[in-house]
Amino acid sequence: MSHMVSPPTAAATTLAEDPQVLASGYSEAMTLGDAIQEAMEMALQALPKPTSGDSKIDLAIVSTSSLYDGSSSPADVVPAVLAAAEKYGKGIQSLVGSSSGGFVSSRSNLEATSDKNGMLRSCFPIEREGVPGVSIMLCILPDVRVQTFHVMGDDVPDDYSRLSSDVWKQSIGLSGFDSGGEDENSAIFLLPSPAFQNNLDDLLRGLESQYPKTKVFGAIASTVSSLSRARLFRHEAMEDCIQTLADGCVGVALSGDIQVKTMVAQGAKPVGGVYRIVKGAETTIQAIALDEAATQLVREAEEMAEDEEEDEKNEESMDKKTSLAAAYAKARIPKPILAEANFLMRTLSDDDQSFMRKALLVGIERGGSVGRTPSELARLAEGKGHQYTVHQVASAAMKDGSVTLSLGSVDIKPGTRMRFFVRESDFAKKELEALWMGYKRRTLGENLAGKPSFKPTGCFLFPTLDRGSKFFLGKTGYETATASKFLPTIPCINGFFSNGVIGSLQSELEIGATEHEPAALYGSASGYILFGSKSDRPIFSPALAAEAEMKAKEQKSLEDAAERQLDAEDEKRKSMMKVFDSEKKAPRDANGELIIKRREVHSGRALTVSAIEWSVAEKSATPSSALEGFMWDKETEVDRFRERVPLANLVSQCRLSAVDPSMPKPRDWIGPVKEAAAGGNFVIIPECKRSEPITGSLRKRYDIEKLVTEFTQAGVPAISVNCDNVLFGGSLEDLTKAREASSKAALELGSEDGVVVPPILASDLVLYPYQLYKMRLAGADAVNLIVASLASKDLLYLTKIASTLQMQTVAMVTSIAQVKALEILPVGSLSGLIVSNRDLEDFSFDMTGEQAISILRSDELKAFSAKQSEDFPVLVEGRIGLIKSGDDPIGYLETLKEAGAMGAVIAGGIVPNEAGQTPLKSLLKI
Repeated sequence: MSHMVSPPTAAATTLAEDPQVLASGYSEAMTLGDAIQEAMEMALQALPKPTSGDSKIDLAIVSTSSLYDGSSSPADVVPAVLAAAEKYGKGIQSLVGSSSGGFVSSRSNLEATSDKNGMLRSCFPIEREGVPGVSIMLCILPDVRVQTFHVMGDDVPDDYSRLSSDVWKQSIGLSGFDSGGEDENSAIFLLPSPAFQNNLDDLLRGLESQYPKTKVFGAIASTVSSLSRARLFRHEAMEDCIQTLADGCVGVALSGDIQVKTMVAQGAKPVGGVYRIVKGAETTIQAIALDEAATQLVREAEEMAEDEEEDEKNEESMDKKTSLAAAYAKARIPKPILAEANFLMRTLSDDDQSFMRKALLVGIERGGSVGRTPSELARLAEGKGHQYTVHQVASAAMKDGSVTLSLGSVDIKPGTRMRFFVRESDFAKKELEALWMGYKRRTLGENLAGKPSFKPTGCFLFPTLDRGSKFFLGKTGYETATASKFLPTIPCINGFFSNGVIGSLQSELEIGATEHEPAALYGSASGYILFGSKSDRPIFSPALAAEAEMKAKEQKSLEDAAERQLDAEDEKRKSMMKVFDSEKKAPRDANGELIIKRREVHSGRALTVSAIEWSVAEKSATPSSALEGFMWDKETEVDRFRERVPLANLVSQCRLSAVDPSMPKPRDWIGPVKEAAAGGNFVIIPECKRSEPITGSLRKRYDIEKLVTEFTQAGVPAISVNCDNVLFGGSLEDLTKAREASSKAALELGSEDGVVVPPILASDLVLYPYQLYKMRLAGADAVNLIVASLASKDLLYLTKIASTLQMQTVAMVTSIAQVKALEILPVGSLSGLIVSNRDLEDFSFDMTGEQAISILRSDELKAFSAKQSEDFPVLVEGRIGLIKSGDDPIGYLETLKEAGAMGAVIAGGIVPNEAGQTPLKSLLKI
């Protein structure tokens, strides 16, 4: 008897983000040393890279084939495993393991490849029976106490009730282990030798008494051949202990941040009716009688299930029902159980009869009533667990027809229900599906009830030697494939083919259950044990990590391609700016305003080649200024739009939108600006702009939804969106995205005072009413008109159309002459004015800021503003936030405010610099 405790990582040094990790590896190499090395390499690859020299593997679980015994010493197993793990920080701290007749393991999906159905699975499980092989699971368990132990059969007290708790724990090697009470989960993993089975019942009863809330599970060591002897392995780094054992039981006790769920698949199909035990005691059943009410419910459920199957062998089915009816009629009278089994056997199929002659299986009801779900499969699928615990008859008395079950497996009481069972692969397959469906249903129910979500980090699978490919009719890996199907993201599956499974049919409170069920030994079954953390730690999955890395590379590639595209677009726009002759001054009128010519549509001249006459266009004219070239390109863009959607269609759509309550309606854009300016505040209106014709893209990645969300969260009163595609890289779709993003952000920030959604100003070179209709449908609340690009009649017409569409109009001016040009508009035509620092001849900016200041201080602007209204809004744009007064950009804002500006529309000034700092961050509170 020996034990050791590995303390958990101290809370002060363990980060909550540290993942719980279970990684698996295997090898089928012909020599033991090579197999251990290969299996360890595979498992280590699935671990996260050690972050420091203090990194360690808390627990290793090892399974080795007994076929290596002839060529290698079992004593070499533990030292070889420890040596292979030395390169991982401090290596392995604790280890338990055993020999086996076959192993279950998995390989991590390191390349993040999908299966044939396109599903990304975190691991690829395998099952190998009767072949040389090694399987290893490595566990990193933050904040988990790990205590290994070994106990011999003679050291297990046969009467735990007579001993004190401390004495009993000391006798089996669990001194110092505390399950942690009601609020802390714990588990005990057992690996007994086959010879230890005689003492296993006493150990399980004692564990149930001392640790009633602890999950107990495990499997009995096995060998490929009965001529080999099973081996057990144990290691503790803290006490420098290495053990290779031939008898007893090794185990590991876990407590702390750990959660364990277990399931057991019995693989047995119920046959015949439901009986009540009339006479019996301890583990012996003497006489039984048919429970007619329960049997009727079972028959109805089975007939319903049969109706859903294909209608084959109908005649055989009718004969079977007739035979069963006769059998049930005779079974109403109490009779010896062996006599009833022999009579029932004659009504079964040939395969079922053949099995029943070899082994007699009896299922004892676990408690409760048959209820509304008498079908065993239906109960499992609904998450209610098995109705019966299946036991194999150990002996039968021919004299009185009684049968005896394994010693200590059950306590027979008269009145308990029971059924006969046979093992069948088809039913076992359905049972596995139903078990996992029930697990999913319970998990979903917990989530809906608000309980913490259980995320399994790994899965142990312990099938007994009589299962596997032979039981599932030659289908290798059926059980691991089913587990992987229901848990595609689980990082690893590990285990071995055993001589028996230790666990509970009810690992947790099943739906409708009220009491905990103790662990027991199942001689023919498969045990599934799911590991996870109680605190919902992140799960480290190499497949998900590889997928994330792949997606990051793809994202980086997309961003690089987008950046190259932006650079190409910037160059294209810059080249467009160079179309006009920058060395030659653009023509201007007497007021100093640019003389703008509208686009010329050149006719072709006839050119005859042979018998064919061609029309060849004359050389196009060259724009004299950036604004003129901008206007020509904009006219061409609008022509293309008209070819696809005529103006009449847009007018109809706008009319329908006006009466459709589900469509967005224009909002007051200038009102929130005035409210924000109340009390003398200087209003900041952010503008979403992709690029500038002179400098290029303002941001490497232009995400308008993200920008608008940030602006809305900062509480800005209004937003401007540049939707021009010719020089600024925008689109009408940007208006729609901005409106939707601002509405969503405002709703998320909604309060009792109401939800504030900043309205949207569409900024573009507007030349035609067609564009206003497009903007209205895209979600604009107001439009910005560039005065220098419009004749007086166009100004009148466009403001009138905007008004009929219920959109407000803001005019942008770059000179005092343009302010005077606005005098032809009726009072109330404009909702506001924007004074710009831009030079429309080459689209550069006056970086002194004097252009805007001189306009603000002009008598013409003051007279125009007074004529409109007392609080007529005048805003400024053009490198606001970048133009400095002294060394401070805020100083220029103060100068603008003193000159009469209510606020500023800012684009480049709110773009973070290389250091990630935004000059006006404090104003926008972003």
